Amino acid sequence: MNFSVYWQHADAVSKTLYFVLLAMSIATWTIFVLRIMGTRQLKQQAYAQLSQALSKLKAKFAPLNFEQRKAVAEQALLRQISAEKANAEKGVAVLGTIASLAPFVGLFGTVWGIFHALVAVGKSGQAGLAQVATPVGEALIMTGLGLAVAIPAVLAYNICTRVNRGLAHELQDQAHSLLIDTMLQQDSAAQVATQATTNNLVGGQA
Repeated sequence: MNFSVYWQHADAVSKTLYFVLLAMSIATWTIFVLRIMGTRQLKQQAYAQLSQALSKLKAKFAPLNFEQRKAVAEQALLRQISAEKANAEKGVAVLGTIASLAPFVGLFGTVWGIFHALVAVGKSGQAGLAQVATPVGEALIMTGLGLAVAIPAVLAYNICTRVNRGLAHELQDQAHSLLIDTMLQQDSAAQVATQATTNNLVGGQA
């Protein structure tokens, strides 16, 4: 069926729904491409932010014991991981919303088109198959458009969710590595300071 025929017979509501679906489709592909392209850059930035979060705390670790230093470092890393997850999930909820709403928008357009087609058939007084098939077929185009928007949105949402889940695991692994390195460095520094103090006391007594 020629789309121009459908467009000529469509009213303002049907055309508005068509543009709504078009906007949903553009938003879906835009968000999906930006999320996939920005994942690698976001990962590198997240690693740097985790290291920076611990670097800011190293000067404050001196008066704390080992357990206190560990607790403070863990809270700082968890807070930074939460912030990076929030950045990675921007726009993903929009994909889920589009995937849920697009079929219903298309279905509403179909129902609206069939309603007007039946009204036109009633006014003309001719209810044959030839009079009903064309307008009903034109109305069903909206269902196809709704599915054409919803299916890529579902796929994009699942892909982005899986990528974000993998990113969260990698951030947790990186945070554990940083925590271990930081605790070992701080413990070594504390032992050196303790040994130096002991040597000074022994030297003073001698």
